[in-house]
Amino acid sequence: MENKSKELKVAIKAALEAGKILEKYFETKILKEFKEDKSIVTLADRESEEIIKKIILENFPDHSILGEETGMTANGSEYVWHIDPIDGTRNFANGIPLFAASVALAYRNDVIVGVVYNPATHSLFYAEKGKGTYFNDERIFVSKDDKDHAIVTVSPGRLDIEKQLLIELYHDLPKVIRSVRNLGCTAIELAYVARGGLEAYINLGLNTYDFAAGVLLAQEAGGKITNLDGSPWKFPENHFIASNGVFHDLLVEEVKKQKAKLGMN
Repeated sequence: MENKSKELKVAIKAALEAGKILEKYFETKILKEFKEDKSIVTLADRESEEIIKKIILENFPDHSILGEETGMTANGSEYVWHIDPIDGTRNFANGIPLFAASVALAYRNDVIVGVVYNPATHSLFYAEKGKGTYFNDERIFVSKDDKDHAIVTVSPGRLDIEKQLLIELYHDLPKVIRSVRNLGCTAIELAYVARGGLEAYINLGLNTYDFAAGVLLAQEAGGKITNLDGSPWKFPENHFIASNGVFHDLLVEEVKKQKAKLGMN
């Protein structure tokens, strides 16, 4: 991309520096700790978030930052960075190379910069609002494949009912879609939608730092994002369908069907 903004350049630098930390610890006997919600945190998460925040605040000291490990650093700004130092920590901690540093900037709840970097594969995805999506500096677009050739991924939320919806979708979606999976890394899954490696991704209730960068990648690559019921989606709503748009309506109907079965509004 030509004429990258300062914000995008800083986001890329932060993600790449975090990636160096993740490379250092990947496939080592890193100590795992478990949070109250049973998710994993490692020393790499903490060091990665620290370097990302340091780089951002050196360049934008007045901006606010929401990080997975340290919560909100509030500076009263309408610019808020949403950062996940390792999206896919469970994959990372178990030596599975599907994880990423995710860095996004939102202005008045509108994501304007998004960067996702997987150091295990040296895959750098980035986007700036209105300027397209890039993978290792080449512009990318969503695929044109239909449901008969599609791979769709689904990420579970935190609530029991959201997890039950995930189970129902895994049971019934393969009846109408070629393949349904969960890669365990929302940022990468949305990046793959943008690159055309996946045809759709369904989010059932994660945190903004999990998907902020990825949704911009998908949108700027020509993807379609709606709420689960097909209505217009707006950040930071965390129940949505992101797809290449080819069979989006079918996905909406399938989700509606499963929600009705479970008595969800």
